[in-house]
Amino acid sequence: MHVPYITTWSAELPAPTTVIERPWGIGYLDETLGDRDEHGVLWPRMPSRPGHGRPQYGKVHPLRQRRAMRRLLCGICAGPPDRTEDGVLWLVMDYRDDWPGWPEGMGVTEPPVCLPCARLSVRACPALRRGYVAVRVRHSFVGGVYGVRYHRGRAVEDTLVAFDDPAIRWTRAAQLVRELSGCTIVSMADQ
Repeated sequence: MHVPYITTWSAELPAPTTVIERPWGIGYLDETLGDRDEHGVLWPRMPSRPGHGRPQYGKVHPLRQRRAMRRLLCGICAGPPDRTEDGVLWLVMDYRDDWPGWPEGMGVTEPPVCLPCARLSVRACPALRRGYVAVRVRHSFVGGVYGVRYHRGRAVEDTLVAFDDPAIRWTRAAQLVRELSGCTIVSMADQ
């Protein structure tokens, strides 16, 4: 059994917190310095205990996902992603019909992958079996978060929010988002 690095395990339960509204955004009632990142974004309190309990496939661990996205690590093994002159390898859901030039400018929450993990993932991951695209990406930058936006102290919607969007102050992040540019769609058979 191969469990992706960013997968949450059943023993990794989020700490109970109370989200409150402040004049400038949301926070925790008992907030500490470790609850926010360098952009001032609020994150869930969740222990990192990989290998404890059962893997919760489909649930992403916020801290490990954030680490993989910041450092450009393979989301499966946490090693370096595959890199060629065409760029870093990403596997993304196939949304080619969404806009002209897709996936250029797309925001992704999935970290890049190394070639051995990419080959394993396309065979083993149920989501990828429904349709994926392998993309080489020359440039990417962390530009925001995916999380829950709050209004009047209540969660109202899951959303992608850029760091320069005022709504970021009202969002509890769950995953970092990288914007992709210099994209080339490739065939996994040729990799």
